[in-house]
Amino acid sequence: MPTCRSRFVAIAAALFASTLPHPAAAQHGVPVKPPNGQPLPIPGRSMVITRYGIVAASQPLAASAGVHMLELGGNAVDAAIAANAANGLMEPAMNGVGGDLFAIVYIAKTGQIYGLNSSGWAATGMTPDLLKSKNLDRIPIRGIWSVTVPGAVAGWQALHDKFGKLPFSTVLAPAIRYANEGFPVSQVIAETWAEYLKTLGDTPDAAKTYLIDGHTPREGEIFRNADLARTLSLIAKHGRDGFYKGATADAILATERQLGGTMTAEDLADFQPEWVTPLHVDYRGWTVYELPPNSQGIGALMMLQMMSHYPMGAYGFHATQSLHVTMEAKQLAYADVLRYVGDPRLGNVPVAQMLDSAHAAERAGLIDSTRAVCSAAPSEFSSVTDKKGGDTIYLTVIDADGNIVSLIQSNYDEFGSGLVPAGTGFVLQDRGALFTLDTGRTNTLAPHKRPLHTLMPGFMQKDSVRIGFGIMGGWNQAQAHAQFVSNVADYGMSIQQALEAGRFTKPGFSGCNFDIESRIPQAVRDSLSAMGYDLTLYGPRTGHFGWGQAVMGTAGGVHYGASDPRHDGAAIPEQLPIKK
Repeated sequence: MPTCRSRFVAIAAALFASTLPHPAAAQHGVPVKPPNGQPLPIPGRSMVITRYGIVAASQPLAASAGVHMLELGGNAVDAAIAANAANGLMEPAMNGVGGDLFAIVYIAKTGQIYGLNSSGWAATGMTPDLLKSKNLDRIPIRGIWSVTVPGAVAGWQALHDKFGKLPFSTVLAPAIRYANEGFPVSQVIAETWAEYLKTLGDTPDAAKTYLIDGHTPREGEIFRNADLARTLSLIAKHGRDGFYKGATADAILATERQLGGTMTAEDLADFQPEWVTPLHVDYRGWTVYELPPNSQGIGALMMLQMMSHYPMGAYGFHATQSLHVTMEAKQLAYADVLRYVGDPRLGNVPVAQMLDSAHAAERAGLIDSTRAVCSAAPSEFSSVTDKKGGDTIYLTVIDADGNIVSLIQSNYDEFGSGLVPAGTGFVLQDRGALFTLDTGRTNTLAPHKRPLHTLMPGFMQKDSVRIGFGIMGGWNQAQAHAQFVSNVADYGMSIQQALEAGRFTKPGFSGCNFDIESRIPQAVRDSLSAMGYDLTLYGPRTGHFGWGQAVMGTAGGVHYGASDPRHDGAAIPEQLPIKK
């Protein structure tokens, strides 16, 4: 057992280390200890450091499923699909094969960065007039009208076809086995699951799938989902056709017909994901990448562009002025996201103008250094509904070769539409609730249109350093990404420190009400209140501010992994190959 003195020495060493820059940050000259503001946070967890692969996910058993693929000779893409499939079983409120998927893939050998948008489209017949004929002036969160074509499985197929090494049957094997044999439900997931007892009890198929003897699974209780095992087995055998055609598709369409929906067999079979070029901006010498619309990722880039006009490092970490600038940048960026982002295939999204440097400087100039501005008007270039919500999983992988996958996947709201097609073991997403029924808008509901989307994986690089990162949580994501990037680029934090640092979030789009974590000091919160912010305080380990993961590759092949302690997750390293 360690002595009191040894514990004191260890604590003192941690305190000293917390004031030092992370090695990857130090080589780029970021500030060691900002002259103002608070000392850098002491992380509650150490980073995982290895020369081999790492999978960081919000459920350790799911992360382990991904690591197993690396140890079988697979790459980062194989590991990401395996982890995502297992996560869909183990964290079903947040994600699953009934939801959508976005990913950024970095290939170390070529230095190329790829983007995948696998967000599903609205069904044939889905129009504002149809919904208004049902006496609806907005799309309900639950129920058949919120359902869009699930994109996740098509996304797996696209990733696997382009980059995968292992057979689909191998990649999905851990999730199938866990679904059949069961697994013990982890703490935070059990707590979240319990909040949706009534939602799950409202329909027999949801209750049969997700409840045990009428209750949600408790922490440590074994949960099985044989129906999902069969669904995944069809995908393992037939690829995407095992989902968008055949028995699973038939079950989805039967649910649609039963509840008056309009989805057709062609809506499912014809859906294809889209390979896209990630957007990027420079921030303090780092190149930060997000996916283009219909993703909200452009919002994080717009925030960073505005923040770049202010000396964030000189203000200091968790200083009043640095938080004020970031919060105001959020208001300004989200006003434009809400007004202009939608499906660029079926509407005009002014991406170039939104990311124009002169436009960013003009918007940054609207920030009043002395007070909060409670209403930000969107830019006027040559809307959507104000909805909260969105719960999601984010995972990221780095393999031994330095390839990185940054992947995010979601049902939108917890347990999505609340509808489980009979015998399938998964819930259909409610992503269609993000459409507007107002006519003539970029994001107006239309058949085969994709809605404004909250999902956004992140990636950033500088010199020889590559970071795959993401923080989930609906509209929290763009503002959380900007805070993470600033933590690394402005304050020299490690990826673990950057994830753990106290955050703010604002679920809505108007007013001065912000939610803030108690990790941000009382004196700073008081100063922000004096500037006009209406702050709601939350404790240190809640999901309200999103849950994140990150991996990092550096020169010499040393890899780092980090996982957010707000959740059950872990960054798990690949084991050294054993030579017989």
